[in-house]
Amino acid sequence: MASLLLHCAQLNNGIQQIQCIKKIMPLVEKMGQNSACDPMVKACLDILGQTYFSLGAKNPLKKVLASSLNGLPERFMTLAVQSFVCCLREELKTTDVYLYRKVLDNLASCMEDFSLGTMTLNILSSVLFLQKSLLDIQEENRQNHGNHVVQTQLMHDLLIAIKVSMMLVQKLQENIQGSLWKHHESFVWQSMCSLLKSSTNFLMDAALLQTVQTTSGLAVILFTKTMYEPAEELPSLVSDLLLGSIKHTDMPAWFVSNCGTLCVEECPDSVLLFLCHGALAMLEWKNGSMGENGEKLLLDIASVLLSLSSELKESSMATSLSRILAIWTNSAQAALVSGSPNLKIKLNGNSDIIGKLLEYIYTHWEHPLDAVRHQTKLIFKNLLQIHRTTITGSNEKSDPFFARLIKHLLSLEWHVKGKYASLGCLVECVGTENILQLDRTIPVQILDVMNDQSLAPYASDLLETMFTNHKVHFTLSFQESSWIDQWHDIWVSPLLVILCEGNHDQTTYIIDYYLPKLLKCSPDSLSYMIRILQASADANLGSRGTRGALGALMACLRTARAHGHLELSTMMSNGLVSTECIKQGLVHQHNQVCIDALGLLCETHRSTEIVSMEEMQLIQFFMMYNLNSQSPSVRQQIGSLLRKLFCRIQESSQVLYKLEQNKTKQELLENSTKRHPLGILQQYKDFMSSVCDRLFEVLFPGSSHPTRFSALTILGSVAETFSVPKGQAQVFQLDQEIDSTRVWTLIQCFASTFEEVKVLAFGLLMKLRDVQYWLFFFQDSENLDLLFQAAIDLSTSTKPYDCVTASYLLNFLVHHKGLQHICLGKWLEHNSQMDENTSVSTLEKNTLAVIKLLLVNVEEEIFQAKKSLLQAAASFPMYGRVHCITGALQQLPFNNLTLVAEWKEMVARLILMSYKLSAVVSPVVQSSSPEGLIPMDSDSESAGRLQMILHEIQPQDTNDYFIQAKILKEHCKVESEKLADHRPMDNICTEMRGKERQTCDVTAQMVLVCCWRSMKEVSLLLGTLCKLLPSRATSEPSDGLITVEQVKNIGDYFKHHLLQSRHRGAFELAYAGFVQLTEMLSRCNSESLRKMPAQWLSGVLEEIKSCDPSSTLCATRRSAGIPFYIQALLASEPKKSKTDLLKMTMKELISLAAPLNEPPSVIPQVHALNILRALFRDTRLGENIMPYVADGIQVAILGFTSPVWAVRNSSTLLFSALITRIFGVKRGKDENSKKNRMTGREFFSRFPSLYPFLLKQLEVVTNTLNSEAEELKIHPSLFLLLLILGRLYPSPMDGTYSALSMAPFVPFIIRCGHSPVYRSREMSGQALVPFVMVNEVPHTVLSLLEGLPDSTSPCIRQNNIHGTLLQVFHLLQSYLESKQLFSLGFQQGLGDIIACVGTKLWLAKSFIFISGMPLFGFWEEMNRVISDSELMSGIPYSSAVPGLIQYLQSITKLVIEVLLVTAGPDIQSSSSPVAKKIAKPPLSIVHLLHCEFHEVRLLALEAVLLWLKQINSKQIEEEGGGVLCLLIDLEGAFLTMALKEKNLQCFCKVLEILYTMDLRNVLPKTECSIKMNPNELLTWSLNIVDITNRYVATLDCTAYFSHVLCLQISEEVLKTWVQLLVYFCGDEQQTEMLLAAAEVLKSITSFLLINEKLILGLSDTLAMWKCVVLLLQNEDLVVRDAAAEVIQVAQPGSQEGTCQSYLFALRVVNAPMALDLAFGILCELLQQWGEIRAGVPILLEWLLGDSDLKRDSETSEEDDYLFDKGEVNFWAEKLTLVRQLSKHLLQLISMTHLTLPDHGELNQLSRTALDQAQLVGHLLRVLPSTPEFSKTSEFTRLAIQNERISVCLKILNLLKSDDTSAVPLRTIQFHLYFRTPCSASSCRK
Repeated sequence: MASLLLHCAQLNNGIQQIQCIKKIMPLVEKMGQNSACDPMVKACLDILGQTYFSLGAKNPLKKVLASSLNGLPERFMTLAVQSFVCCLREELKTTDVYLYRKVLDNLASCMEDFSLGTMTLNILSSVLFLQKSLLDIQEENRQNHGNHVVQTQLMHDLLIAIKVSMMLVQKLQENIQGSLWKHHESFVWQSMCSLLKSSTNFLMDAALLQTVQTTSGLAVILFTKTMYEPAEELPSLVSDLLLGSIKHTDMPAWFVSNCGTLCVEECPDSVLLFLCHGALAMLEWKNGSMGENGEKLLLDIASVLLSLSSELKESSMATSLSRILAIWTNSAQAALVSGSPNLKIKLNGNSDIIGKLLEYIYTHWEHPLDAVRHQTKLIFKNLLQIHRTTITGSNEKSDPFFARLIKHLLSLEWHVKGKYASLGCLVECVGTENILQLDRTIPVQILDVMNDQSLAPYASDLLETMFTNHKVHFTLSFQESSWIDQWHDIWVSPLLVILCEGNHDQTTYIIDYYLPKLLKCSPDSLSYMIRILQASADANLGSRGTRGALGALMACLRTARAHGHLELSTMMSNGLVSTECIKQGLVHQHNQVCIDALGLLCETHRSTEIVSMEEMQLIQFFMMYNLNSQSPSVRQQIGSLLRKLFCRIQESSQVLYKLEQNKTKQELLENSTKRHPLGILQQYKDFMSSVCDRLFEVLFPGSSHPTRFSALTILGSVAETFSVPKGQAQVFQLDQEIDSTRVWTLIQCFASTFEEVKVLAFGLLMKLRDVQYWLFFFQDSENLDLLFQAAIDLSTSTKPYDCVTASYLLNFLVHHKGLQHICLGKWLEHNSQMDENTSVSTLEKNTLAVIKLLLVNVEEEIFQAKKSLLQAAASFPMYGRVHCITGALQQLPFNNLTLVAEWKEMVARLILMSYKLSAVVSPVVQSSSPEGLIPMDSDSESAGRLQMILHEIQPQDTNDYFIQAKILKEHCKVESEKLADHRPMDNICTEMRGKERQTCDVTAQMVLVCCWRSMKEVSLLLGTLCKLLPSRATSEPSDGLITVEQVKNIGDYFKHHLLQSRHRGAFELAYAGFVQLTEMLSRCNSESLRKMPAQWLSGVLEEIKSCDPSSTLCATRRSAGIPFYIQALLASEPKKSKTDLLKMTMKELISLAAPLNEPPSVIPQVHALNILRALFRDTRLGENIMPYVADGIQVAILGFTSPVWAVRNSSTLLFSALITRIFGVKRGKDENSKKNRMTGREFFSRFPSLYPFLLKQLEVVTNTLNSEAEELKIHPSLFLLLLILGRLYPSPMDGTYSALSMAPFVPFIIRCGHSPVYRSREMSGQALVPFVMVNEVPHTVLSLLEGLPDSTSPCIRQNNIHGTLLQVFHLLQSYLESKQLFSLGFQQGLGDIIACVGTKLWLAKSFIFISGMPLFGFWEEMNRVISDSELMSGIPYSSAVPGLIQYLQSITKLVIEVLLVTAGPDIQSSSSPVAKKIAKPPLSIVHLLHCEFHEVRLLALEAVLLWLKQINSKQIEEEGGGVLCLLIDLEGAFLTMALKEKNLQCFCKVLEILYTMDLRNVLPKTECSIKMNPNELLTWSLNIVDITNRYVATLDCTAYFSHVLCLQISEEVLKTWVQLLVYFCGDEQQTEMLLAAAEVLKSITSFLLINEKLILGLSDTLAMWKCVVLLLQNEDLVVRDAAAEVIQVAQPGSQEGTCQSYLFALRVVNAPMALDLAFGILCELLQQWGEIRAGVPILLEWLLGDSDLKRDSETSEEDDYLFDKGEVNFWAEKLTLVRQLSKHLLQLISMTHLTLPDHGELNQLSRTALDQAQLVGHLLRVLPSTPEFSKTSEFTRLAIQNERISVCLKILNLLKSDDTSAVPLRTIQFHLYFRTPCSASSCRK
């Protein structure tokens, strides 16, 4: 045993130590009786005791030791107890407060399932220690006030001490028999009193953490319960405490002396809350042991908690309250089991207490805190159980309480999140069937809601509860499985419909949330779903907008496989899905179908499932066409799914290796997989190798950002997944696929203009830095030198993004050992001591040297910039250098540095440099006009303005650049030469500037960019120094890299610049650095540093309050950096603290923002409003800011009434921020969306002070509107009030318990409709809707209508009438949407309303009603109104009459509505004379089309277009000929209108209508209506397009041609038409133009593009095909998708050809696949037409391209703008086109054995290609070194052209030779000479 213990002590591995300890007990059990006397055993037990007490509480060894010692034989127990007692006695002697925690943990562990520990405990000494520890910790906490780190630690110690004391007291009750200890003189009693007193003090101390107070509440009740006698009176005592009705005379003296602070009438709310918690948790509620007093206490606790719910609004308190209420419901359930009948009555669902709890639930079920929402659900669930307990024995399903709840819940809108959980709870009580009997459409309604991600989880949970319950119900009700079809109809069929046709979001969320749950509940339903979807998959492949049945099938199969319901091999063998079907899915136009198809291949239930050959081939197919996705989410999903596949390959390969080693299991595997393990492993290796080949292949010059991002992400996943652990066989290693060419390819990615690509490339290179090719690449010192030189050059580029590239290059190069010798030695003195120190890492040595070089350069540049800031901005902006320094620092492990002295010196120099640089550039960003500091001309006004600014900022320039306004031209050259000569050291950068920067125009923008970016980089550098060195900052100055004094100076620097900078870029980034500093200050131990944020905060608030005229604070620009400064200070407060700084700041700001008296200056008020806005927008303040929202709203609304514009402006911004904070971020464009709203009850319960305030303000506003005087009075707050009230809505759950009724607001909102402002009247109409309950709508509408004036009224106010009618309109609109349409009450209400309207028809000119009800009398009245209108009688006014246009539009809408109704089947089929009269409306569509006002014509045309589209989409086919009869014989009218219409909008609509109409009806009318034949019509249309050149006209005309082409049209007109179409497909055209062109191409495909005969001739037909190719390469996704539909049409015809490349028709494909198919189809067509010889040269011209390289290079030099990143490529890839076209050309040549040895065009093409090759070579030679980085766009363009030429020449050579048999059938890969820098330099030589 002793040797085992010794061995255990010598081990370092915890698991091995545990195994050792477990061996001890078996040894002890084998010992004999006499062993107890063995001193060695005693020594071993002593060691075990000391070991036990020395281990930490969370050490697993401690628990194992306790568990082992629990099994100690009885004979050794006495010895063990003695050893443990001795150890514990020593522990209890501890006096250091900071070591108390260990003792407390040991005491706690002795009492937790450890019998030996319990026996060891000495109750008296332990109580004494606890008593002392509580007092000592409290005193230590008081002395460390302000030190958050120490205080937090002490708080947790105190918490443990209270918990241990509670555990000990409970042990005391168990172990000390009798009541002797209760004598007041006994030591235990005195100690108990002390503990009780301490707990009471902690409970009352609001400065302590809330968890400490909560636990103290538990302790007070527990200690009182232990000490109080008689026990039966305890509930009464607690009741009196809670209700504040305690009498000291009735209380024991010991209780009063120890808990006297609780015995007051008004305890703090938080104390009452914690006492309630204590009573619920510590008292026994089961078995009725407390009798009637206990029941009374239970009800009292509920009433106290509910009263507290309206008081405690702070987030942590609100969370605690909800949790304690949930505990109360549990206690109530326990009490009810054995409770009295009276208690059951008082806890029945119809009782007051349950009603108030339901009120609480309805108010809090959408609380912003997750914890509150979760507890609310639990409370509701428990309430239902409580009610069920009270009605035991009666029928639950017919219970009126449940019925009422269901009715109310179903009447709620589906956007109310609380509805879902509550309905789910009710389903468990009454069953799904009972709820479905009320409304069978509930499942469909819930599925419709799932297009909103915020609601989808709630909806899916409710659906799961319902269908699971429903299935159980069916299973119990029906013996056989006949019920399954009915269950499918309800729960599965609606799902399939939505999956096929639903929108993207809805289907995605249903698949993610609902489908897995459905399959889990009923796996057998999968076969039903697949059967349904397979039946329609071929016919419904989907489109770019919908998944179709194919997409739905992919989604279902993916989910089924991922959750283990099916395996892919089973699916394919059973014919559930074919390889062709998956292929179609993998290249589908709809992104999500592609992802689902990929997911089907990658996601499996078992991570070790073997990847089949078919899966690998399909993945390779997918990667050919899907890496270039513009959607970030799609790229992310592709990366995630492929990572899963790689993990599966990795894990299954490990299984295969083990099986290969274990020969006995070899046969099992062969039987199950039919493949040999080594064969599978080789397939894995080949597959991964081909994947990497493909990924590196797509990193070609000119590849798009999405392609690069995808490829690098996937390569990163490969590198991570297949990293090699020591001694483990690996199926694949990325290292083996890397050579120097690929290393260079990755380095080139640093030149990307997208930083995320740089990040990925850098990360991948770091993972591969041990690869031999990585090292081999840098063995050539020229490569290293060139790259380093490029990095240094880029670090001083005037292009802001170049310095980011420089930073990544340097961060990459510092990992190379040779950097110092090869590169740095040229510019820095060599430090031999550093080389000798072998312990210094390469990274540290190189980083120090690089930073030193950059620092020397930037110090020299600062020196020059002091002379001329303009020269610096134009030639050597300094921010790039500083950015590179910051980047280099961020790589360093600062906790493990060797060269501390050097780094300390470097940090000091960096800080000094930062101050110097800031001093040079800060005058610009701190001037009152930083954006326009340098005038662009020398006029006197600009010069005068400049002098004023210069006087203000006092710049450091010593020359005349700032003194004289001028344009810098040749002067720049002279200065540049001076600068080049003035160099104390051999500086590469100054050389470069001297040679290349001959002339430069300095603009205001360049100066400003130089200055604010320099400020930004300085701030980030200083922030990095603080962030990286927090532990050092607290050390002694001699030890740390940064001293306390330096940190203080950095803080003062940030303060100065945040409070004085005017430029947003400067102060926003200064804020980022300052945040890093303040976070470090809050954590450090130095008291002086820790107090700085509070001092700074007080200082700035005092400066804001002082209104000092000399203050430099910026009062414009939304207070510039001041809000940022205060945000940073407040956000640094520890999250779990009491947020004293926030409370103090908010109190000050609220008082400043709403001054009680007229202040001498409004500037403090403006600052306060701006700061409040920033704080309310800051998400880091979270729920801590919510208690101030009500005050913020009041401040904003009152500020809106200020006479000062600045105050009103800031109030508006504050109000906007508060609306977002209260109602959430607006997710859609709909202003009245129900997503960003809440019930009035919830709003006013969260912000109770706003109820009287808003009501009062509304009253004041409406009083100004109701004055009888004629003058215009507009109250400024009206709009804000309506904006808030419009976002509230009434809830059907409003009961009798809510004191915050919405009714008082209604009359005021109605009066707001009388506002003279149109927008206010409109908003009052919208705001009224939420305040009127649905069942109150008819009554309210009637009262509003009755308030309208009669025709004889003496005083008619048009605004009042309009406002009232708007309110009526919005109320009725909402009523119709509320699904009350077919109720009896609705019919009756509508009848009353129509009757009332009849009496007000004299006002009908301005009234628009809702159609759809066959009430003949009403429609007859409408016809009368139309007959009397000016549309019939003529308009005697001009359009200048105010309101005339709006009136005409209204009456036109009414006419259109009446026409629709009169054409409806109800009226047309009726034999009633009234109906026949109605069926002949006074106005027709033709009449409206001839109106002189274009607004009327436009409305009529829009209506006709809508009807035509509905007819074409079969939406109104069932209704018979209703709408059709309105459109009879209108073709001629539209043709005539097309010729005569002058208004462009109307003209475009006419053309669109003609396009939409059936041409068989239109064309015959052209002769008689407009006297034109089709040829003339086409000519006229072409002329129109030339004249208008507008999208809609273009669309309609060109599409129109596509229909009329089948007629005889002259060749000349056709040529013009083709040219026009080619023009439409140009790169510079608008998206609408391109879509129109795609539509035309699609419609003519079968007639012109794939016709067996060349109708247009080869040249024009190929020109059309080139248009298709161009559109397929367009940057815009919708254009590409539209062009892909052309290929969809072209495909079936191409299948009849001879090409066998595509064995199945890929019909709905994405653009990359469509491009490949397009070239394949075109090559087949050339064979079919017999035009191969003529067609191949044209295709070769496409391959070579038509760019003018000389012109392009000249243009690129001229257009060198500051922020121009060159040609940013988001999608199109020229080389992809080249490679695909060349692949198909090579196939064509190979198949047809084509040779053209003496073809004239080919010879010309060869000469052109050779000339271009020569030119490309010349242009490459003149580029500077490493052009990939310095001239990225030019280099890329030349590289692309180089490959074009190479491919073209290769094919030309093949065509000229006779031997074509050796041509491969795949794309030939060309290794271009520019892949490595060494070859690039040799090429230039």
